[in-house]
Amino acid sequence: MKTLLASLLVLAAAPLLPDPAAPPRDGHAPAAPRPKITTFLWYDDDAEEAIRFYGSVFGDFEVLEESRWGEGGPLPKGTLMSARFRLAGQEFMALNGGPMFHFNEAISLFVHCESQAEVDVLWDKLGAGGAPGQCGWLKDRYGLSWQVVPDGLTEMLSDPDPARARRVSEAMLQMGKLDIARLKEAYDRH
Repeated sequence: MKTLLASLLVLAAAPLLPDPAAPPRDGHAPAAPRPKITTFLWYDDDAEEAIRFYGSVFGDFEVLEESRWGEGGPLPKGTLMSARFRLAGQEFMALNGGPMFHFNEAISLFVHCESQAEVDVLWDKLGAGGAPGQCGWLKDRYGLSWQVVPDGLTEMLSDPDPARARRVSEAMLQMGKLDIARLKEAYDRH
């Protein structure tokens, strides 16, 4: 198991780590520079579908590099093996690594929302085919956890007035999708 896992990770990363001193391939520009830390997402066999779905939800999306399984791989030839992509300004890597590992709530993607309309749209799109959770959390159809959170919530929850912070917390605990008006109402109540 450890040997297979190590092999998959090496295979997934190797095609995406070109020599920065190498000339451009096939007349194309060199790969975009990578950040120091990148979130790595492991899927069974639907990584390509998942990243295209995320692109359709956020719009700000670009596949930076990808590699595909060849003959003799654990998935059919031509299936996406790994991809490096940018989503809403954040870089990720995705791997079709098989059913050994699954997402859980120990890690989630936190989405800052500027308005109730944005909360509503992202909640509906990301949650389609997934499972709603409590306090703005949901799982998408691929099992990845998201927090769809309006700007200002953290400040209300950490207000120096403990009564205000408690009221907001109590209101939030009653919600799946977060409702800014109800949170502000709890915050402002005397």
